[in-house]
Amino acid sequence: MYDHIGIRVANLDASIRFYVAALAPLGYVLCTKDASGAGFGPKGEPALWLHLHQGDAGTGAHIAFRAPDHAAIGKFHSEGVKVGGRDNGAPGPRKDYSPTYFAAFLIDPDGNNVEAVCT
Repeated sequence: MYDHIGIRVANLDASIRFYVAALAPLGYVLCTKDASGAGFGPKGEPALWLHLHQGDAGTGAHIAFRAPDHAAIGKFHSEGVKVGGRDNGAPGPRKDYSPTYFAAFLIDPDGNNVEAVCT
């Protein structure tokens, strides 16, 4: 669990489209948006903050979101790919992490590795 995470994005609109689509199956929504950023999380509780940044993006971050079940992870992956995310690991078990670990991975528009997981 985390309190909040902030990441830099080069194209705020593209990143919002990606996260709206990819996070909806996990129960997370766009909570707030202005010209410089956006916040996602459970309704009224933003925990993922996107900050518009025009300089070097630097190295990508890794963000893992809890998912309620395997079906939500499958939708996270398919919806994220539909809006420009790149596959970085199809939905499936990750027995090398733990016997019950099930996850999918996407690369967002800014090169961040985004995961949905349930155990």
